[in-house]
Amino acid sequence: MKLGRIVGTVVATRKDERLEGLRLLMVRDAALSSEGRLVEKEGFVVAVDSVGAGVGELVLYASGSSARQTQATDKRPVDAVIMAIVDAVDIGGAVLYDKAADGAAAGAQ
Repeated sequence: MKLGRIVGTVVATRKDERLEGLRLLMVRDAALSSEGRLVEKEGFVVAVDSVGAGVGELVLYASGSSARQTQATDKRPVDAVIMAIVDAVDIGGAVLYDKAADGAAAGAQ
């Protein structure tokens, strides 16, 4: 699994019939810095949303053959799937990310 932040949506009106009904989201890779902070990386991936994630949320996603292991993506031609919305990241007692605080900061901007 990898960390990522939802940065947008992908709309495809013409697609393989096995992709019908799947929501596609643009995910930007995220990682932990050497200082223990959560940082967004340069890479992006288009992923199927299996959990109802929204733009701005931090998520866990899987890629490769693991992306076809969810109920929503079984036997479908997908290479990435969002399978969890992150509520918090805590390492060694230090909270690196808290969804409630992140949402409050986003609303203040």
